[in-house]
Amino acid sequence: MNFFNTARILKTEPAAGEIPPVKSLLGDTIGVAWPSVVESFLVALVGFIDTIMVSTLGSYAIAAVGLTQQPKFIGLAIFLAMSTAISALVARRRGEQNRESAVRVLRTCVAVALVLTAVISLVFVAFADQIIRFAGSAPDTHEAAVEYFQIIMAGLVFTTIMMVINAAQRGAGNTQIAMRTNIVSNLVNVLFNYLLIGGNLGFPALGTRGAAIATVIGSVFGCAMSIGSLFSKQAFVYIRGVKGFLASRFDIRSLLNVGSSAFVEQIFLRIGFLLFAITVANLGTTAYAAHQIGMNMMHLTFSLGDGLSVASVALIGRSLGQERRDLAKLYASMCQRLGLLCAVVMSLVFFFFGRNLFGLFSSEVPILDYGVIIMRMLCVIIYMQISQVVFFGCLRGAGDTKYTAFASLISVAIIRPALSWLLCYPLGLGLFGVWLGLAGDQFMRFMLGYVRIKQGKWLKIKI
Repeated sequence: MNFFNTARILKTEPAAGEIPPVKSLLGDTIGVAWPSVVESFLVALVGFIDTIMVSTLGSYAIAAVGLTQQPKFIGLAIFLAMSTAISALVARRRGEQNRESAVRVLRTCVAVALVLTAVISLVFVAFADQIIRFAGSAPDTHEAAVEYFQIIMAGLVFTTIMMVINAAQRGAGNTQIAMRTNIVSNLVNVLFNYLLIGGNLGFPALGTRGAAIATVIGSVFGCAMSIGSLFSKQAFVYIRGVKGFLASRFDIRSLLNVGSSAFVEQIFLRIGFLLFAITVANLGTTAYAAHQIGMNMMHLTFSLGDGLSVASVALIGRSLGQERRDLAKLYASMCQRLGLLCAVVMSLVFFFFGRNLFGLFSSEVPILDYGVIIMRMLCVIIYMQISQVVFFGCLRGAGDTKYTAFASLISVAIIRPALSWLLCYPLGLGLFGVWLGLAGDQFMRFMLGYVRIKQGKWLKIKI
């Protein structure tokens, strides 16, 4: 079997009641997972490079761009929730071999996304100054952060449509499509960063504005590729192959059931992350810049777990659509083992080369000193982070989004900001205390995910 041919793997489904050998399960998992892992890692890596390119403007630029991230994701919250619902529902319909339902779900979600994007973009651009000020901007970062944020939110439509379409393709198991679109999008982003941040090859030097424009241009290319993928006859979500536009009442109820819980989860996540970011922002520009570099490092490790999480949604959703709970449990275990392997590799890299990696962003001694502490902590946090991301991917693939919302409320919206603030200010631990609070959040999510997976209730959910 060719483990790297996703379409071929998805056609060789086991017979009813048959338990495939371990080699076959590993092949299925790798075949669906590797494009998602590569995609997530390269997207994170490009974000890593993006920050390095912005850092040439100074630590204020790193902090300014970092300040916009959580407000941006608040704007994206409903689309992230929609993507979760689409992936889970299309994966389930893939297992049921119900293409018509999957395509109509996608068409309905694209139409809704267009309307919502127009409203959200308008509001966020109009109130960018107030939003960034609330996020904790300082006098030396405020103006650059507002300009960056307004440009990003004005071009939001290309990002949201790409997200919705790619979510459907991932749910169908076509993870290579999403990988290609994101790789192209991010390579274009890096190219225009080079041209527009510092002004090269005759282009104007626009600084942080150039970085924002480069991001939008990259998303335009990615969106075009995502739309083009819907016209491939080989794809499960071939948009011309189904008549009718709107999803059925049953599918709309399923979307609302899964999507509403996922949206509540996103709200809890974004509130927690924003409060966490504000806590760090109040430590000053240098500490915030060091923190932002550390979060870029952490995002690299998150991307590996996220890629496996995407694979688990497709594999588990398909298995449950076939009424194969036994396969769903086996795929969950396989994704978790691969995640542990990724954690081992990344922790070794961070332990031996942590200070060198921080040195790519800044040569300022205070930032490098912060970096040593952060990287040592990441060596431990990685194991909990990747494991919990895979656990919650499995639960979302099964449609257990009410539990994931509850876990996000407890851990991200309450424990992370409260513990970080307590350790940072009243106990006087500063940035070290902030990262201890983050570690507490990761541990709690790991335990909540582990307990839920072991209980097995997620295997019995109907969507």
